[in-house]
Amino acid sequence: MNDQQIRQIMEAVASGAISVSEGIKALGEFPQESVGNFAVIDHQREIRTGFPEVIFGPGKTEEQIVEIFERLHDKNPNVLASRISPEVYEHIRERLPYATYDPTARILYTKEKQELLEGITVVTAGTGDIPVAEEAALTAELMGNRVERIYDVGVSGIHRLFNRLPDLRKAKVIIVVAGMEGALASVVGGLVQCPVIAVPTSVGYGSNFHGLAALLSMLNSCANGVGVVNIDNGYGAACLASKINHLRVQKDLQDD
Repeated sequence: MNDQQIRQIMEAVASGAISVSEGIKALGEFPQESVGNFAVIDHQREIRTGFPEVIFGPGKTEEQIVEIFERLHDKNPNVLASRISPEVYEHIRERLPYATYDPTARILYTKEKQELLEGITVVTAGTGDIPVAEEAALTAELMGNRVERIYDVGVSGIHRLFNRLPDLRKAKVIIVVAGMEGALASVVGGLVQCPVIAVPTSVGYGSNFHGLAALLSMLNSCANGVGVVNIDNGYGAACLASKINHLRVQKDLQDD
């Protein structure tokens, strides 16, 4: 449930189109919904956080994913299910024909048209980091942001990054996705004024330890204004970037 839906119910009560008791009943249907004995859906999350509850695919059966997706879609035009493998999607696609699937980001989603706010740029060190970067980029877009993508500009060919400096410096917040030793986040952090969100990936050779080396490198960055999320957590980086980006709009509205 979002602000617009609440406003419609309240206006309907005020105009006499529905009774007070009908309005209370309509509002009462939204706080939470039990789905079998395996999930309790939080329908008020968009009001509190700005985006509806998101489905995390791993650990759920195909039936559970479909059931939760359908219940969320009944009350939300925007639904996002993350980490949905192509194999799982092939089994559930016919039951969710209205949903779109992105195999690179591994995201299944629905989206209504909405205004997109400029400001987020997603950068990768290598091509192998793109799946995590696309999870971040698509999530940010679904949350109402326009995303600039700058891929494969890692430190082994640092001139490629320097060629994109004008684009980087237009951003209000940058998500840097890097595996191996994760050095790109520090480099970007030393070149821009905006916040940088670093995402270590599990891309790398043995001593990368499935992303641990990149994580520690990013945590120990000497560049100012670099924050770090967990390994391969493109979704988490996008949520943070979106909140930062939308703070500008909230501040402008308050100033007005």
